[in-house]
Amino acid sequence: MLPEKLLYWASKPVVRTFVALALKMEIKRPSLFPQGGKIFAANHPSTADPFFVAAAVREQSFILINNLLFQVPLLGTYLRLSGHIPVKVGEGQSAIDAALKHLAAGHNIMIFPEGDLSPAEGGFHKPRTGVARLALASGAPVIPIGIHLQRERLRFIRSTVRGEVTYGRWYLSGPYKVTVGAPLHFEGNVEDRPLVRSVAETIMHHIIELARESENRLNPMHNRLDLAQQIG
Repeated sequence: MLPEKLLYWASKPVVRTFVALALKMEIKRPSLFPQGGKIFAANHPSTADPFFVAAAVREQSFILINNLLFQVPLLGTYLRLSGHIPVKVGEGQSAIDAALKHLAAGHNIMIFPEGDLSPAEGGFHKPRTGVARLALASGAPVIPIGIHLQRERLRFIRSTVRGEVTYGRWYLSGPYKVTVGAPLHFEGNVEDRPLVRSVAETIMHHIIELARESENRLNPMHNRLDLAQQIG
């Protein structure tokens, strides 16, 4: 068994135990995903989303993660041994190339198209184009995922890594709603910049709609009151 596969199976029960004990995770997802390599694409309200989303989809995925986290003691070692993909400033194509190799081998990729944590006050950043380039270059289906949580439960933790100050946004307990959408398929020339931008925005649109569906499940009474006020 490959080292990253072995580490995945070893860490899987740890993540699932934390999710079961600390989070009130509710997942709405298809019963089956397409066979072969897929691109899981989600919004990014908290630092721990890669681990929580991996638990939700229940399939091993190689995650594109900010290179700074690879510099954190222990965590960086875990990420490297697990085969996750560092994304370095100015070297985005290297990360895309590594992800394409995984997709060609039938592996799953996980990416957060906003390229950073979602705005702390709520909402979403505009998508970067990496997810579109992966989809067009590989032909792999994109599985959009929308997350919603209670922002007031987020904990901002300051840390210094290799002299660089960073703030993690950790969600340690509370409701965590996940909605997984139907596969999206795209075709076209990856060098066509307007097409790439359009594909990225289309994927992000689906993610936002799914995140709103997750929000509606978290706050059903609030949404019914809003609707009643609008009708009244």
